[in-house]
Amino acid sequence: VQLQASGGGLVQAGGSLRLSCRTSGINFRIAAMNWYRQAPEKQRDLVANVTSGGSADYVDSVKGRFTISRDYARNTVYLQMNNLKPEDTAVYYCNTFWRGREWWGQGTLVTVSS
Repeated sequence: VQLQASGGGLVQAGGSLRLSCRTSGINFRIAAMNWYRQAPEKQRDLVANVTSGGSADYVDSVKGRFTISRDYARNTVYLQMNNLKPEDTAVYYCNTFWRGREWWGQGTLVTVSS
């Protein structure tokens, strides 16, 4: 199983980024997918999740700004982040639970300058 995240970078407040997480080794059509983030010296927190059927949920702080989606043809989950704020600065990780354990991508750094 591999989760390969990409798309992070440096952006000014109010800007946008789209994160991608390409998966392999899982049946992407039936796996729920998650995006977490970890800010410096803070715990890793769930940001958004999407079920196998495409239903999405978000932490309150990103509702209306972030959108999680999935491309079944590319086995890829995305996180579109708009109107970014400095407090969104963190390492973002994609995650799934498959065959009895959690799997994590390598993380991609998002830095939002004020």
